Amino acid sequence: MLELCTLQLVPSPLSLRQIDNKMLQLQVLRQNPQAVKERLGVKHFAEPQLVDEIIVLDDQRKKIQLEFDNNQAKVNSLSKEIGGLMAKGHKDEAEAKKKEVAALKSSLQPISEKLAVVEKQLHDELVKLPNLPSDQVPVGKTPAENVEIKEGGKKPSLSPGAVPHWDLVKKYDIVDFETGAKITGSGFALFKGNGARLQRGLIQYFLDYNTAAGYTEYHPPFMVNEASAYGTGQLPDKEGQMYYMPEDKFYMIPTSEVPVTNIYRDEILKEEQLPIKMTAYSPCFRREAGSFGKDVRGLNRVHQFEKVEIVQLVHPGRSYEVLDEMVGHIEKLLNSLELPYRILRLCGGDMGFASAITYDFEVYSAAQEKWLEVSSVTNFETFQSNRMKIRYKDTGGKTQLVHTLNGSSLALPRIIACLLENNQTPDGIKLPKSIHSYFGAATLQ
Repeated sequence: MLELCTLQLVPSPLSLRQIDNKMLQLQVLRQNPQAVKERLGVKHFAEPQLVDEIIVLDDQRKKIQLEFDNNQAKVNSLSKEIGGLMAKGHKDEAEAKKKEVAALKSSLQPISEKLAVVEKQLHDELVKLPNLPSDQVPVGKTPAENVEIKEGGKKPSLSPGAVPHWDLVKKYDIVDFETGAKITGSGFALFKGNGARLQRGLIQYFLDYNTAAGYTEYHPPFMVNEASAYGTGQLPDKEGQMYYMPEDKFYMIPTSEVPVTNIYRDEILKEEQLPIKMTAYSPCFRREAGSFGKDVRGLNRVHQFEKVEIVQLVHPGRSYEVLDEMVGHIEKLLNSLELPYRILRLCGGDMGFASAITYDFEVYSAAQEKWLEVSSVTNFETFQSNRMKIRYKDTGGKTQLVHTLNGSSLALPRIIACLLENNQTPDGIKLPKSIHSYFGAATLQ
């Protein structure tokens, strides 16, 4: 097993990010429109003109708000005058002022309605903007342009006759894709016998590993409401990839990151509560697994899969140090599974909508002779916390937004695929020592 070598990630240099990037907050767009467009260009965002359109809408909003405020101020002023005139017995003048007030009040309603329309348009455009990428994010458009940071573990040399996991699961009768498709549809697998036992053991091992590192375990709901999905950035960006129940307006979760991070939505924390470290197991539901070919065969891509997640809410000044720690945490876990892995820093074009910076972990599938992604570790900075209004009071009593981070620790299907493929022998699947007690045996036969 390789000795853990922690990445030394350096916080972004102070530049545009000196201004708190709040979903992109209007202040950021107004003060630095060109700089925002340049950073969005790193993500290859297709609609940079939205920045200008948002500023125009905000100008309209300010103009309408000013008109409303001026009319309301006149109503307040005239109302005071009426009281004074009545007290002096100037009834006729008071009645004339009342007519002015009535006319002004009747004008407030259409102004208010116009303001509501523009504010909704402004909000709808703002939420289309992705998070700004960190200055550390490599320039690039495709996965081929991601930067490999490190490779660890040892690739196995398989004996002649070694086969990929979709053949191994049939041989050992542990995963049934045909029955899964009969029960539900293509992309749903039925684990059974030692397959179900292995998955359950890995989930327990991952949770124990995370709680030993100070993460508090949660068992969250597997459905969330629209506010929760919006808060973590799944909406509106990933709406088409989520399973939706229109009668209840609930979404099946794509990852436990969504409900777990929302635990603290609309709350103001004390600074001494930070960092908050959470872990959770959940099934994950994703509609995007619809393509064909060997890249999505077997467990490589499915609509429902099991995953253990880690989430942290941290002080803004520590989030890149915590990102480093979380990357090291996942690396050590993969080392304990004795799997060959590599760590990639994603380029702008391959990053998620809400991400400021992401590191992917891939494990090597010897039978397929390819790398498979098993974890992403992401710093969202204030993008999610602004949407969810997760704040803390600093030592000066000022309310600040926390930074949020999450990581897969780990996603099960491809981990299982690689454990089966890389450890196959004529006498069965030789499992890593770390999970012997969790599976109940050293070999899957």
